[in-house]
Amino acid sequence: MKTRSLTLLMAAAMTVSAVGCSSNDTKPTSTASSTAAATGDKKILSVQIGPNPETIDPALNSAVDGGNMILQSFECLLTNDKEGKIAPGTAESWEVSEDGLTYTFKLREGLKWSDGKPLTANDFVYSWQRVCDPAVAAPYAETVLSMVEGYDEAIAGDITKLNVEAPDDTTFVVHLSNACPYFESLAAFATLSPVQKDTIEANGDAWATSAETYVSNGPFHVTEWVPNSYILMEKNPNYWDAENIKIDGIKFNLIEDANASYNAYNSGEIAFIKDVPTEEIASLKDRDDFFVEPIIGTYYISVNTEKEPFNNKDVRRALSLAIDRDYLANTLMQGTYSPSGNFVGPGWMDTDGTEFYKNSNGGESFYTPEADIEGAKAALEAAGYPNGEGLPTLTYSTNDSGYHKTVAEYLQQAWKEIGVNLDVEIVEWASFTPMRRNGDFEIARNGWVGDYSDPSNMLELLYSTNGNNDGKYNNPEYDKLIELSRTTLDPKERSEALHKAEELLIDDAGCIPVAYYNDFWLENRDVVTGIWHSAYGYWHFEDAELVG
Repeated sequence: MKTRSLTLLMAAAMTVSAVGCSSNDTKPTSTASSTAAATGDKKILSVQIGPNPETIDPALNSAVDGGNMILQSFECLLTNDKEGKIAPGTAESWEVSEDGLTYTFKLREGLKWSDGKPLTANDFVYSWQRVCDPAVAAPYAETVLSMVEGYDEAIAGDITKLNVEAPDDTTFVVHLSNACPYFESLAAFATLSPVQKDTIEANGDAWATSAETYVSNGPFHVTEWVPNSYILMEKNPNYWDAENIKIDGIKFNLIEDANASYNAYNSGEIAFIKDVPTEEIASLKDRDDFFVEPIIGTYYISVNTEKEPFNNKDVRRALSLAIDRDYLANTLMQGTYSPSGNFVGPGWMDTDGTEFYKNSNGGESFYTPEADIEGAKAALEAAGYPNGEGLPTLTYSTNDSGYHKTVAEYLQQAWKEIGVNLDVEIVEWASFTPMRRNGDFEIARNGWVGDYSDPSNMLELLYSTNGNNDGKYNNPEYDKLIELSRTTLDPKERSEALHKAEELLIDDAGCIPVAYYNDFWLENRDVVTGIWHSAYGYWHFEDAELVG
């Protein structure tokens, strides 16, 4: 099953590559000049990657659309290059002590914020400690900083205890309590972007809500922000590598409706759209401007384990077993996703350098591709609800984009087969993620795309106190395994702990994996070149160039 899932995923990527058989009259009629319209002679790339973001505060964001905007406006100590390798960012070099516990980053000379003020190592001290501030409540705090000395005291309220320091303006030093083999990837992760202390102290949380106060350090900076319409980022003249940025800006069109995005693309108003109407996929697959590429991530369902009847693991297991993952991914989602056999799927790397999923469960998938209706009914009966008797109508919450509504309607049918009645609640995107994070749901659509390729990035999500543990899964044995994986220096022991954690998660049905992600989008390469897509689900526009 795992081999088949990976084959499907790669086949889809190769089927719809840049070389296709579309004719010119099937493509949008936009030109470089029309794409840059309404901005004078400036070369502005017009794109759509999502609706109004919940937030573009680096410390608070946990969504791909917000992350893609942060990627363009901020730069961390390190970055990921086109090959997925760690590369210099604001730090031109770095050193690691022999014991792996001290990282020393050397910043580039003359760094500046977008407002022209100097950016120094002290800005990183402030920014990293801010992520630990309980008043900020950064959802990624534990994931990105729990290995740093003083984290426990910092997250409890004394953020100055986080052991990061700036011996001088261009030197930033991080002291770890235990070695972390993927720490360089964390130093390239958007949550740990530098943010300007003066701006935040002067404006509070509102600093990240308007062009006037959104000070950044990346290749672009926000110059206009019209909620529900667009965010305009223009080239940051104070960026250290500004001379190599070829476009004058990016216009992020804040469109939630996929049909509206598609119409804007076809009219030439937008050169790139992430949200493609699912009903158009069949007709788009042979076009040379439609792309599908694999990313590391899993589409899954969060079940609120703090609410009845979901505090009963047999109820959760019944819901999971009743899903036909093959039909859902390959038929309803038209092969743009791949059926999941595990929670941690293809692309995540084990400590021995092989793919983690190939070493899971004795080399076998945890799930069969088809539904196990009899197993689901047996689990429901074990929970005290034979054929669903006595079970109230359940509610599934989701936002309406991509295949999310299709998945919800399928779940209504699939769970009806085991006697479970389901209502579907459609929630707008801006409200959906905070609702889910606050636990204001019964069952909810969820998903995770990797921030780095270590499987802990997936499995940490279900640690009891993780800020992204939306279903509030809490198993002390699971937590111990995750804690062991954080502290052991033995690669084999670390791998075993992570694999045991996944086995326990699947047995508990702490969440319900559904499919492995692929990204699919439309991009008019007659208008723009140089955009590249990463395995972490981001599109990089900093190398883009408008044609003509």
